[in-house]
Amino acid sequence: MASSGTGPRRVTIDDVAEAAGVSRQTVSRALNDKGEIGASTKQRVLDTAQALGYRPSRFARGLVRQDTVSVGLVIPDLLNPFFTEVAAAALEAARDRGWHVVVYDTGDRTEEERGTLEVIASQVDAVVGYLSLPEDEIDKLTRGLPVVLIDREHRTQRFSSIRIDGESGVHAAIRHLTAAGHRHIGMLDHAERSEPSIRHRWFDAAMSACGLDSGSVAHADQSVEGGESALRELLGRHPETTAVFTFNDIIAIGALRAARRSGRQVPRDLAVIGFDGLQLGTLVDPPLTTVALDTRRLGALTVEQAARLLTGSGPLHTDELTVGAELRLRESG
Repeated sequence: MASSGTGPRRVTIDDVAEAAGVSRQTVSRALNDKGEIGASTKQRVLDTAQALGYRPSRFARGLVRQDTVSVGLVIPDLLNPFFTEVAAAALEAARDRGWHVVVYDTGDRTEEERGTLEVIASQVDAVVGYLSLPEDEIDKLTRGLPVVLIDREHRTQRFSSIRIDGESGVHAAIRHLTAAGHRHIGMLDHAERSEPSIRHRWFDAAMSACGLDSGSVAHADQSVEGGESALRELLGRHPETTAVFTFNDIIAIGALRAARRSGRQVPRDLAVIGFDGLQLGTLVDPPLTTVALDTRRLGALTVEQAARLLTGSGPLHTDELTVGAELRLRESG
């Protein structure tokens, strides 16, 4: 479960002093390379500080103004318009504070993410974004920096999380389809997950609530081509399918293309509903019905929480760190 109550807390100089069995002044001397303490004591303090993930607060030491803060925003794929929209919202929120944001694209690759964190830990004041590495590894690589995870629960005390809750929106989508007479509804899920995605679980629950079997699922790469291929596979196995819900809007746009190429009219022969609420969805034909997230709020919350962790003003309450989603009806579903 994620931390609650007082939330994430930065490791302080007092924590280092207590763990090393020395005074606060001794820790300060060791960290600032003063000569008034012995070499063995200094090394013990430095080892303890590293083990605890201590990083001196630039705010507390008065070394910088808040308008020189740099935040590292880690995104898995900037070619995916959803992540581009989130990044743009975070940049806007940071600009309002006079902050700098450095955006890193990991290509959704673990090794790239690891290398990114190794590089940026010494360059920024906080790390925010989409991270897939084990949390203990993220903790080690970020070396005491505040970390805000998007769409992932946290356990490490100095971390925080921005939660995405699309369950009610997915339920609304399936109720809308069943009200329109659909009984054979499939899903195009994320192909690169070792287990069903949370959106798949929301889909299953929504189908069950409507008294329907949710067994028709195909897995798609996160691309237009991935959505096109997955829909062809799904219809090949389940030609009776008359509607699909997809992991995201990009996959849904691929499904629209596959439906058109197979001679099916949307939504008469096949209804398609995506997830994300991309502006791009308004430009396709027909305009995409989607379970829409507020990407502006998502980006703003990420920066706001980073600011609270940096300044020690206390994190937002868990309920305030949740971004919901709602069904946005257009013409495809």
